[in-house]
Amino acid sequence: MKNLFKTLLPYKWTALLVLLLMAGQAFCEMNLPQYTQALIDTGIQNRGIEHIVPEAVTESELNAAASLMSDEQRSLWEGAFDPEENGILKRREMSNEELEALDDELLEPVVARYAEKNGETFAEAQSAAGSAAADESGEDSGQNSNMLAMGIAYAGDCDEEAGLDLLAIQNAFMFRVGGLMLLMSLSVLVFTTFISLLAARVGASIGKDLRSRLFTNVMSFSSAEMNEFRTSSLITRATNDIQQVQMTSTMMLRMMLFAPCICTWSIIKVYQTHAHMNFVIVTGVIAILLMVGATFVIAMPKFKIMQSLIDALNAVSREILTGIQVIRAFGREETEERRFDKANTDLYRNQLFVNRTMITITPILMIVMYGLSIWITWVAAGRIDAGRLQVGTMTAFIAYAMEIVFSFLMIASMAIFIPRAGIAADRIYEVLETETSIKNSDDAVVLDTDGKGAEVRFEHVTFRYPDAEEDVLTDIDFTAKPGETTAIIGATGCGKTTLINLIPRFFEATEGRITIGGIDVRDIKLESLRDAIGYVPQKGILFSGTMAENIRWGDENASDEEVREAADIAQATEFIDERPEGFGREVSQGGANVSGGQKQRLAIARAVVKKPSIMIFDDSFSALDMKTDVTLRKALASRTAGSTRIIVAQRVGTILHAEQIIVLDEGRIAGKGTHKELMETCEIYRETALSQLSEAALA
Repeated sequence: MKNLFKTLLPYKWTALLVLLLMAGQAFCEMNLPQYTQALIDTGIQNRGIEHIVPEAVTESELNAAASLMSDEQRSLWEGAFDPEENGILKRREMSNEELEALDDELLEPVVARYAEKNGETFAEAQSAAGSAAADESGEDSGQNSNMLAMGIAYAGDCDEEAGLDLLAIQNAFMFRVGGLMLLMSLSVLVFTTFISLLAARVGASIGKDLRSRLFTNVMSFSSAEMNEFRTSSLITRATNDIQQVQMTSTMMLRMMLFAPCICTWSIIKVYQTHAHMNFVIVTGVIAILLMVGATFVIAMPKFKIMQSLIDALNAVSREILTGIQVIRAFGREETEERRFDKANTDLYRNQLFVNRTMITITPILMIVMYGLSIWITWVAAGRIDAGRLQVGTMTAFIAYAMEIVFSFLMIASMAIFIPRAGIAADRIYEVLETETSIKNSDDAVVLDTDGKGAEVRFEHVTFRYPDAEEDVLTDIDFTAKPGETTAIIGATGCGKTTLINLIPRFFEATEGRITIGGIDVRDIKLESLRDAIGYVPQKGILFSGTMAENIRWGDENASDEEVREAADIAQATEFIDERPEGFGREVSQGGANVSGGQKQRLAIARAVVKKPSIMIFDDSFSALDMKTDVTLRKALASRTAGSTRIIVAQRVGTILHAEQIIVLDEGRIAGKGTHKELMETCEIYRETALSQLSEAALA
């Protein structure tokens, strides 16, 4: 899980900015229910009147109310109005805090005056307010609220008696509060837009960064690391896994940070409503957490195996598509379809189970949420009827309750997605934290051959693959000299390809050492080591692009003349010039539109154009006919005379004229010398030669 959060670490300042924006969004959202409450309670029920001190009062009513007040209260009451004009006194300009203070100080005498005007005594009004406000436990928590409502009703009566337009007062209040609601809504829109943009940008940047780092690290892997991670698994990690991390990172910034903000603020607001229905919210939250916890327990095991099933499906798909011709040739279409169908069905069933689980929880959670709304409305209805609660307060309470439930729902949802993304992040970092076993030493030097051949020396080299029980090569000792051809021949599986792969350090020798120009290859910088080698692999691999672009892989700065010369040496111009496009002919991905022999010749041309000091051919002539083979080798010998040439071959005819032939048998050197010497001294070589060519041809 720590790897998932590690991906966000470089973007901590952006995450902090997102958190600040979310605080602003939460502040605006939390004010919206409060404004709704004000519109209902004050704007509709109280006709837009907010305080018990009227905006205007007649002189006679001022005196009548003052007669019920103490000296201190009378002073506050009379001081709240400007001098009389035409028998009407208008309330002076005061802050909201000052008016609220007057509401507290003058509530009892104002209610007493209101009761008197309605033919009641203050005791009767107070008793009515108290009995309406008492809750089930006998507390009078709503009494002040009901008395405040009486006081506001009195203020409305006074305003009307003074000739004020109550409808205008109500409309002014509604427009003012409605304007604030609109402003808050627009602010939420702005905050949400910026948060979404930042979160999406961070998510995309994380995906880009992970893909770049993953690709760069994989490119540095030696063959040992490539064997450790299957190609299909690397593709899954570079695509599906990174997509999971990217999506979840965006969701974490968008939801995981926002949920605690909105939840904390909603809890504070719920407490401030004094609705005393907190037990409803607690019950709903517990129900949601129990359901999400059950889903988590059921679905998580499936999440954990989903990535491995994707790996398996990719592996099967890649195998089938790569070997489609072989499958058709052997009539194995139905068998491979069944194999693909099994991998596909396994993933399908896994995903179907997870999706069904996730889909099932959504309507259940909706039922819980709307059930809470119904429960709150039912509880509040009785209290509203008894006068202990106002409609606006109930509306605000429902809004805040839904915010709390939604926040817990978001947190619970992230609790499901984060572990899956954590698994994906662990798989990604497993590749990122794998260091290649082949790397430059601290004192590595640059190999300088001055464009000439370099002596390659194997000094008692032994090699064993990682985790293997036996050595593949044992005590290999020979020298490949500049200007000469050293051939390596032997039975299939004797270690020929492994031997030449040690020269460019695709693998590291277990014992002994390999030197080039007297320098141990482990002391040469990898870039300069491989730059000195022209390598033609056993399987000719081409890339999408033109013929010329494929040849220029050896030297991207090669001129058209150098490209044609390399193609001439490789005997490739004969099929290149057959088409009107010539060197501009397109090669499809993997060289699917050229033959095996053409692939080999283009691969040879690619190595020749590089003009390397050391040329390595790993059975690169096997797909050529004998005539082309002979012509190509003669051209190579004459035009690359100064290079050190190492050829792995199966055909004796290819290496007859090599200055040195190494015969391998089960990873050991069974013979070493020229063709003539080996025919006399090496039984294995002689049997191989006689099985391929006549004695006349070998003479």
